[in-house]
Amino acid sequence: MILATVLLLGFYSCQKEDAPSQPYIVMLSLDGFRWDYTEFASTPVLDSLKNAGVMAESLKPSFPTKTFPNHYTIATGLYPGHHGIVNNSFYAPDLDKYYQISDREAVENGDFYGGEPIWVTAEKQNLKSATLFWVGSEAEIKGYRPSIWKRYKHELPYLSRVDTVIKWLSKPEATRPHLVLWYVDEPDHTGHGDGPNGSETKAVIENLDSLLGHYFTEMRKLPIFDQINFIITSDHGMGETSNERVIFIDQVFDTADVEYMGGWNPNFNMKVKPGKLDIVYDQLKNTPHLFVWKHDSIPERLNYGNNPRTLDLSIVAYPGWAIATTDRPNVGGGAHGYDNEFKDMHAIFYAAGPAFKKGYVHPTFENVNIYPLIANILKLTPAKTDGSIENVEGMLK
Repeated sequence: MILATVLLLGFYSCQKEDAPSQPYIVMLSLDGFRWDYTEFASTPVLDSLKNAGVMAESLKPSFPTKTFPNHYTIATGLYPGHHGIVNNSFYAPDLDKYYQISDREAVENGDFYGGEPIWVTAEKQNLKSATLFWVGSEAEIKGYRPSIWKRYKHELPYLSRVDTVIKWLSKPEATRPHLVLWYVDEPDHTGHGDGPNGSETKAVIENLDSLLGHYFTEMRKLPIFDQINFIITSDHGMGETSNERVIFIDQVFDTADVEYMGGWNPNFNMKVKPGKLDIVYDQLKNTPHLFVWKHDSIPERLNYGNNPRTLDLSIVAYPGWAIATTDRPNVGGGAHGYDNEFKDMHAIFYAAGPAFKKGYVHPTFENVNIYPLIANILKLTPAKTDGSIENVEGMLK
């Protein structure tokens, strides 16, 4: 609570009239931090941000509600169907190549990444950026990379990640980034195993809040602290699953009829062998607790089916249900990837600093609007996106 009070006073004292000529934004993503986790666990630091700045009722992710598609959506302001990172793993027929998050060559291949990430927008307009483990930032996109970037290193301690960000912002003005994006892989990992309501998940949430206390305490030591706009957000939430509610997909259709399945529980994209599409589709269509769409019939509201990388069929389980195979039957306690209308998939959004109002609660908004928000604050000319500053300008002073 002392840390929270310090944080609160720090943000209130930083609201100066003489705004800097070039603002700063530092955005942190806490993977899988559901919109209501602060009601489930003790989070005094995040609670203080609600008073010192802006909190959204929730942040609506894009479909599919997976990590890589949504982090890249936040970066570009484009839906996954428009930027091309349509799942954590997929086949790209336009490139005749496969993408998966464990494949370093694919992750660092800029050909997979459509749109214009906010760090590319910044670098094109001579504003230095830095990224620590943000999806897409390890690839050269449109001929640009962040001025500073790091190859993903899962085992890098969280305190070391904080130290890295502090070090970057302590650089001389000529080399100091004005845009920093960084990433922490929890509470997603624990939420998958323990579920969104588990005691281990709660403990991780509270540990992350303590990490934020340390983060802001160290940031307040920076001479430029009162010029920094902070955003804390997430890519998606987490839904509860059970081994009692499982669809064994390899028992629904003959796997020999399918050339490729990209993704994992609870959603997949499928490339079907010639002449087998209607057979496989009908078998999936008659399976309880499962949505299936042909490539040209995905609901328009999902902004997904217009990309060839979604292949012939897209499937997703009903909320609370899981998709598995008989050789991998354990689905754990939590999953994400469901329809983005399902509220458990919604994430958090907090912001504080000289650009933001104080004590303001913003209605739920889509994560495609974060890119234009950042561009507006940093005085950058934005690329074309699916979002709009008009959807989020109410949070700005």
